[in-house]
Amino acid sequence: MATLNIIAAHKLPSPASSSFAAQSQKPNFLSLFCTQTFSKPDPSWLLGFSTRKKRNSTVGSVTEDREVVPLKEKHAEDQDSSLLVNGSEEFEAVSSSSAYSEGRGEGDDLEKLTSRAINALIVLGFGTFAVSKLLTIDHDYWHGWTLYEILRYVPEHNWIAYEQALKANPVLAKMMISGVVYTLGDWIAQCYEGKPLLEFDRKRMFRSGLVGFTFHGSLSHYYYQFCEALFPLEDWWVVPAKIAFDQTVWAAIWNSIYFVVLGFLRLESPIKIFDELKATFWPMLTAGWKLWPFAHLVTYGLIPVEQRLLWVDCVELIWVTILSTYSNEKSESSISEASSGADSASSSSNSPKD
Repeated sequence: MATLNIIAAHKLPSPASSSFAAQSQKPNFLSLFCTQTFSKPDPSWLLGFSTRKKRNSTVGSVTEDREVVPLKEKHAEDQDSSLLVNGSEEFEAVSSSSAYSEGRGEGDDLEKLTSRAINALIVLGFGTFAVSKLLTIDHDYWHGWTLYEILRYVPEHNWIAYEQALKANPVLAKMMISGVVYTLGDWIAQCYEGKPLLEFDRKRMFRSGLVGFTFHGSLSHYYYQFCEALFPLEDWWVVPAKIAFDQTVWAAIWNSIYFVVLGFLRLESPIKIFDELKATFWPMLTAGWKLWPFAHLVTYGLIPVEQRLLWVDCVELIWVTILSTYSNEKSESSISEASSGADSASSSSNSPKD
């Protein structure tokens, strides 16, 4: 019985609990508001909230960026200002070097123009002197002569004057001819190397003419007399023998003299001159074999002894071009190698060390 009462008490609701349930089932305004607000949220409200949240985050990030950017810009300005302060000397050096290069270019143009004017005056002066001396050989006898008669007798009377000079002083006459020929030959060599006609190197041309005047004329005068004494016969083999002797012994001696004297006139050291001579001796000797054997067929076969140097000097205009080209090419190449070596040494010494 007691058990039934307990079960009944558990199953049957009490009046108080039933009244509480009835009250809880009545509609409450607060519960309705909470249910509508938190149980089923409005999507538009959530969208507005998220948009507002993003906007706030965006504004915050922009604000942070604006707070960071001035620092970076300030840092860049500091670096630029430091670079400007530290690099001001470099900037001034670059500007001064550019101004110096411009001034140097203008100075080089002026110097080149002046050198060209001097060369033109030299060519015009010596050319006028030579032509006037050749044309006025008979000026004491021009009275009553026509222009045709003057030009007609100019070659003949100049030849007579040359023969008289050979009889009066043969060595000096041949020295004068060789000096003129070696000067003109070096000028032709410079033009052959690519220089303009009036931009020749006066010092180089003077050195070549000086060697021709002091050595070639006098030595050639005595050499041809010695060659005639060495081969006094007039057989058919004498001419080939003289040519062979000329193109071996005499050519080797004269090429060496020309090269060594030019080196000393350029103020080069004896070791350097010897090295350059050793490098160019054989090429110069073999180059002569392409020209002189054919020219010496006329020299030793047809020309008298006293007139041989004049013929040889006419051919020398071609040969001096070859000789001067060989000599100066070797000297300029050694100078360029020395300057390039000095530049590389200076650049390696100025390079920063790790």
